[in-house]
Amino acid sequence: MDEIIGRKKEINELSKVYSSRKAEFVAIYGRRRVGKTFLVDEALSGKITFRHAGLSPVDEKGKANNLKKQLQNFYQSLQLQGMRKSHCPKNWLEAFFMLEMHLQQIDNGKRQVVFIDELPWLDTPHSGFITALESFWNGWACHRKNLMLVVCGSANSWMLDNLVYNHGGLYGRTTYEIKLSPFTLAECELFYKSRGIQMSRYDIAQANMILGGIPYYMNYFAREKSLPQNIDALFFAANAPLHNEFTNLFTSVFSRPEELMRIVRFLATRRKGFNREDIIKGTHLYNNGTFTRLLEALIASDFIDKYVPFGESKRNPHYKLIDPFCLFYLRFVDGQESIDNEFWMNNVQSQKINAWRGYAFEDLCFRQIDRIKHAMQIAGVGSLQSAWVVPGTDNKEGAQIDMLIHRKDNIVNMCEMKFYSEDFTVNAEYHKKLVHRTNLLLEHLPRKMAIHSVLITTFGLTYNEYSRDFVTTVILNDLFAS
Repeated sequence: MDEIIGRKKEINELSKVYSSRKAEFVAIYGRRRVGKTFLVDEALSGKITFRHAGLSPVDEKGKANNLKKQLQNFYQSLQLQGMRKSHCPKNWLEAFFMLEMHLQQIDNGKRQVVFIDELPWLDTPHSGFITALESFWNGWACHRKNLMLVVCGSANSWMLDNLVYNHGGLYGRTTYEIKLSPFTLAECELFYKSRGIQMSRYDIAQANMILGGIPYYMNYFAREKSLPQNIDALFFAANAPLHNEFTNLFTSVFSRPEELMRIVRFLATRRKGFNREDIIKGTHLYNNGTFTRLLEALIASDFIDKYVPFGESKRNPHYKLIDPFCLFYLRFVDGQESIDNEFWMNNVQSQKINAWRGYAFEDLCFRQIDRIKHAMQIAGVGSLQSAWVVPGTDNKEGAQIDMLIHRKDNIVNMCEMKFYSEDFTVNAEYHKKLVHRTNLLLEHLPRKMAIHSVLITTFGLTYNEYSRDFVTTVILNDLFAS
């Protein structure tokens, strides 16, 4: 338990659920590699009675792992964990019946924990898995006061549709749900320190802008290497461990990976995203219910975000790619025929990477909006956030505002994000840009609204005649608040 970083809330809740005197059904879901299995292993160490993990939808040769293979694997788990020798079940109803019999035979009155990992993988086409799971829980397990069923899954949409929001036999049956999120910046800092990796907050933020706070990826870091050296080792060196991770993210979790990757690749072409019609045209997918479910699956797994751009109708939502790993991979790795093994080190100060830092920091700030609002002392004020782009015309200069925080207390925060290696300085030229953006924004706001400019940067703001342009300054340390 001492080795686990963060996850205090989740560990405490699992401990409470374990100590309850009634049947419990816990559903844990979250992005692939976020640490769901590790959480269960640490929080319930030495307490798991039976565990099983579904087979990936495809094997190493790309062939589907069908119902027969899944059942055989489940039977082998039962055998390995003490069930009397029997026969391989013919269907999931029989498989869960075998589990019931096994649990009854070894029941000594203490808490029994059944842990099924990668649950969605067991639900192969026409398998009847959901029906069997309903029968197991509703007909037997929910009546066992000492039973705790814990299930995990990386396909968030499957977990939500079939368990958390199920409208059939499993409606309202889960007693506790955990959506496991990536590490915060503070947790990233603790993780690296626990492994003896010395990194500044400036570099920890950059690592998060690439890896998104995913513990599995962070665990590859070598303590003797700098951040650029570690990034080269992960993505650009020969046999780099994350070189094929983008494809694995989708093929190992979703039933329609090719269509999902097509959507993600298209969304990566424009930072502010596209509306539904644009995505359909750009991907050549059909405008039907299946397309809607594909978008919902990506939203549920936090790969994309659905939002309404400032000033536009709620009937025209946009979808944008927000997963840091995918954004980085598609920008620098995907489709590159030949890659320098030390690409990041050799280009670390290039214009291309400096531009990426600026964009990636903006994305990081959107992910850290709660901490930004806390630093601004408006944590309790309801708000909506979005970027705002106004195209220029022949007669009028356009504008791009990194983030607008449209608050319910008649204030709009016009936020500028600057990822600098030193304090940011407002000069006369930048002052004119801020004035232009403010005046343009005022034209689109009700007269009751006021504009407060906010600088979100790494280290701070240089004091000069223009520094008062910003009402508030939020620095990188504020984003590391726990």
